[in-house]
Amino acid sequence: MAVCARLCGVGQSRRCRRRQRQNQQDQGSDSDMDEEEEERIVGQRQGDVGGGGPESGVATAGPSDACEYGSGHVNRRGCGEPSHTGPPHPQSLADLPPELLVEIFSLLPGTALPNVALVCKKFKQILSTETIWRRRCIEEFGMKDDLRKMEVGGVSSQDLYVKLLHPYRHILGLWQPDIGPYGGLLNVVVDGLFIIGWMYLPPHDPRVEDPMRRRPLFRIHMWESKKATVECMYGHKGPHKGDIQTVKKDEFSTKCNQTDHHRMPGGRQEEFRTWLEEEWGRTLEEIFHEHMQELILMKFIYTSQYDNCLTYRRIYLPPPMPTDLLQPGLFKGTYGSHGLEIVMLSFHETSARATKLTGDPNVPAGQLTLDVDLSRPVVLPDLEQQRNIEELSRLVLGIQEEVQREAEEQAKGTSATVRGAAKGACGSSSAAEGMEADHGASSDSCLPGPSSTTTSPPEAQPFILPLEVTARNEVYPRTCRECFYGTGLIAGHGFTSPERTPGLFVLFDQDRFGFIWLELKSFSLYSRLTDHLAHAHAPNMERFEAMLRNMQSWTS
Repeated sequence: MAVCARLCGVGQSRRCRRRQRQNQQDQGSDSDMDEEEEERIVGQRQGDVGGGGPESGVATAGPSDACEYGSGHVNRRGCGEPSHTGPPHPQSLADLPPELLVEIFSLLPGTALPNVALVCKKFKQILSTETIWRRRCIEEFGMKDDLRKMEVGGVSSQDLYVKLLHPYRHILGLWQPDIGPYGGLLNVVVDGLFIIGWMYLPPHDPRVEDPMRRRPLFRIHMWESKKATVECMYGHKGPHKGDIQTVKKDEFSTKCNQTDHHRMPGGRQEEFRTWLEEEWGRTLEEIFHEHMQELILMKFIYTSQYDNCLTYRRIYLPPPMPTDLLQPGLFKGTYGSHGLEIVMLSFHETSARATKLTGDPNVPAGQLTLDVDLSRPVVLPDLEQQRNIEELSRLVLGIQEEVQREAEEQAKGTSATVRGAAKGACGSSSAAEGMEADHGASSDSCLPGPSSTTTSPPEAQPFILPLEVTARNEVYPRTCRECFYGTGLIAGHGFTSPERTPGLFVLFDQDRFGFIWLELKSFSLYSRLTDHLAHAHAPNMERFEAMLRNMQSWTS
């Protein structure tokens, strides 16, 4: 009886009472009335505690009442029988009302919905609700008011997701086109009711701080039919038929099916003049440097061969870390007669690296153009001495000699290095710490020099270029925050005889930095690319570093 009462929650059940009465009949007891009276009192107390009434979720039990265990509501006909006094509790997901199922299914990723539709006819019917697919388009691909236009035009949100957004989701993000040494930057985005591949072009030389220029290369839409349509946007005659093929993971190709749309009535000469105005913002007659004219003609001839078919490889933005010297990302930089190029700045423990996304015949795209040692800061002299290239060379070359000496000692493993390690530094007796102190012999402390781990940015200091150093952009910041020793990659035409030469990395602010190439006596100014780039960040640092290694192999 106690167990039954505990399960039901409102005293003893009638079946238990009947069994007790049979046992007590010979005694002529009137306990039946006592028990029923007690049950009524207990039931009333139970209802008082729960607030009373069916709305409180706890029913009041009377002489003929008992509860149904596990159902959560009162059964007035006895335990184990269904109750009809309130709405039945759903036994499965299919018993839920349609409006609640719509809300639940709207929270699932779109890739899971086809499997849900296979469960039963009810689920399949509910999954035809536009609310579900409209929410998936908004949350997964950022589409908003444009969905209403598609629905008015006869294209449902479900068709848009199933036939356009989902099949082409793998090409969203950043890509590098395979155009020999020149490379490039393609950003594929959901733009309104289209998926568009935008080619990002640097501003005209030498206006490095101007915004990027964008040119559409292809687009995919569902305006003209119930299936996705690919169009090539290259040329000057408007959109025309194209095709997109997935080559392999993280690689796809585009093909134009109507290359006659790329041709101009005036022939190659008119095409070159139009390309030159778009690419450089000037005519060939305005470019007086003969070597620069040759480079421009070479690029036009080479890149025009890829106007009908291109292959793209996925690239990622570096994941930001709290210890980074500045926010990593993409920057535009001046490269002498080669014009402006795009580099990717990333941080790797005590080094900063700038990798080319666009390149030139000397140093192609994908190569490491700058390698900065953040553990070797350079303290600039006063302004008068900064004007002297010899003073700057003395500072930078002194650090280079130190780096080379340490590298030779580490490679040879000489006894002198071992003895220096045994001596230790700052009371340390381990060989590793001794070598670390040896490497930092130029400072008076065993702690590393200023790096990206500083909690507050250093104060700005005056900066000016040496008189002998040339700069494409004379408008550069006259104050800087920090300077570090680094090397820049130079090579002959065709990437012949590449070598790393010393230079000075100059951090101006969070959006600008520069590099002085001592051997070339030139200065490159870099300015951040501020465009919002969705689907672009690497999932982790290991994936990003693997991509960098692959980029170098593409053009080596």
